[in-house]
Amino acid sequence: MTGDWVLMSIQILFEHGTLVVPTLTGEADAVSDLLTLDPRTGRYRAPARLYRHLILRLRELGLSYEDHARGFEELEVALPKDFSPYPHQAEALSAWMAAGFEGVVEMPTGSGKTLLGAMAIAACQRSALVIVPTIELLHQWKGVLEANLQQPVGIIGGGQKDRQAITVVTYDSAAMQVEFWGHRFGCLVFDEVHHLPSTAYRFIAEGSIAPFRLGLSATLARSDGEEHRLVDLVGSTVYQAKIEALEGSYLAPYEVVTLTVALDDEDRVVYEQNRDIYLAFLRSERIPVSRAGGWMTFVSRAHQSPAGRAAFQAYRRQRGIAVASEAKLRALWGILVRHRLDRVLIFTEDTESVYRISEKFFVPCLTYQTPPRERKQLLAQFASGEIRTLVAAKVLNEGIDVPEANVGVVLSGSGSIREHVQRLGRILRPRPGKQAILYEMISDVAAEMGISERRRRHEAYGRTEQET
Repeated sequence: MTGDWVLMSIQILFEHGTLVVPTLTGEADAVSDLLTLDPRTGRYRAPARLYRHLILRLRELGLSYEDHARGFEELEVALPKDFSPYPHQAEALSAWMAAGFEGVVEMPTGSGKTLLGAMAIAACQRSALVIVPTIELLHQWKGVLEANLQQPVGIIGGGQKDRQAITVVTYDSAAMQVEFWGHRFGCLVFDEVHHLPSTAYRFIAEGSIAPFRLGLSATLARSDGEEHRLVDLVGSTVYQAKIEALEGSYLAPYEVVTLTVALDDEDRVVYEQNRDIYLAFLRSERIPVSRAGGWMTFVSRAHQSPAGRAAFQAYRRQRGIAVASEAKLRALWGILVRHRLDRVLIFTEDTESVYRISEKFFVPCLTYQTPPRERKQLLAQFASGEIRTLVAAKVLNEGIDVPEANVGVVLSGSGSIREHVQRLGRILRPRPGKQAILYEMISDVAAEMGISERRRRHEAYGRTEQET
């Protein structure tokens, strides 16, 4: 028996205890849609996710029951008396409560999702587990929750294991532990909930009986299209706040500038030569890389022959020129000079480009290889103004609070809408007199222009200004 099943017969059993219904005879059909008969035991089984629905159905039927499965506790928590949420936070909480204390809220980065999580926990008055994707977010959430709920908050992840009635945990740790304490928390808050539908993480929701569930994200879009699973795991989307609606009042006013950069003649020759090799291989193997699974097919075929390996190396060379050409770096230097008194974040697609920019322009960098202590120090120096520019690949996309940043430069990246909404969000946290600007730099080649076009499918990029 695994951690995600409630066992039912005439008596309803749960892995961590029992839910006893003295009589379940003629009313059995009323709950049969929630159950699956196990022919080996003659008992009925249902996912732990349906615990709440079973309880509500039994109450509707007027059936008494003894709940020995529930391991979560009621809390007495309250927000500070002077706590005053933004209107969009209050609207989101009301929509979530009206939906039965479950569902997903989409709000831009910087608009107060963490405080909304604290408001939800206070509304539930139940032991709560907050699931986050990064170590940095563990500590950010802990600080916000303790400051606003006046309760000790535990941390699980990053070498720490302190479980409290209110606990913050990483997705990785939660996936490993939910089968042992999936009954101990009545409220689940999923930060960056777009991570949850992945095969590695969805069991966190499936293996918990928590009746109250809140998912938070700036944008739910996933490259694999699996965001639809959130309806079953957390609930439907109950509230959306658009960047445009919050800009100026609750987010910094901003502009997006697309800077098209022409390749140098020498780079263009090398780019086209290598792209021809890459495309010729795709045609010879009839690989449609634009379709689902096409890229993985190319990678697999490329390692099966000398021609394939040559094509893969050609792809890397032409891609490297497109994302970080000498012309792009000259344009980047111009931006850094123009904004030398601002706080600038530079985003790239790969770690190699990060180190290249760091060495060329003498700016600090953050990568997955940066030790936690050094990362914390660099962010503190950036916040104080001692450092005015940071360059990173993906570690700044989410889970980093850098409200001082007012200029972002996307030197390279994917066509993912979520990635670029997150990058925009890094510079939108409000400050008095702040005006944010995001530069999107693209080479004048078809592949990069196509990526830029996909990014602008989100309304936040719809008003992009063009520069050359």
